[in-house]
Amino acid sequence: MKKTLKVVGAVIENENNEILCALRSPKMSLPNKWEFPGGKVEKGENFKQAIEREIKEELKCTVEYLDVFNDNTHEYDAFIVNLITIKCKLVSGTPTANEHSKLIWLKRDNLSSLKWAPADIPTAKKLISERV
Repeated sequence: MKKTLKVVGAVIENENNEILCALRSPKMSLPNKWEFPGGKVEKGENFKQAIEREIKEELKCTVEYLDVFNDNTHEYDAFIVNLITIKCKLVSGTPTANEHSKLIWLKRDNLSSLKWAPADIPTAKKLISERV
């Protein structure tokens, strides 16, 4: 039986209605695919604790949990990912790419131009269809 990973991803929007997109580095699994930054939910954590911790670790900035945006399960070859994307507000600091190759801010209309990791595609599509 494949292992299921519970993962949180942050949908961080700036004051220009742009969404933060993160490019996975060549060293990561799914190299050079775009994703919403985040990571695994640790044992005993709720989504709020997980996303706030992961963003602090990965992007060296502080976000505040707002709301669950999308819940999607994707089956990869080796494992299954249950990705919960969460709308977050940037509270302090500037997101910096430490583990990722690159971070960019994109308008919703342009999100479809990126090559997303499969588990992140439904969230990207949902954001594109949102009216701001």
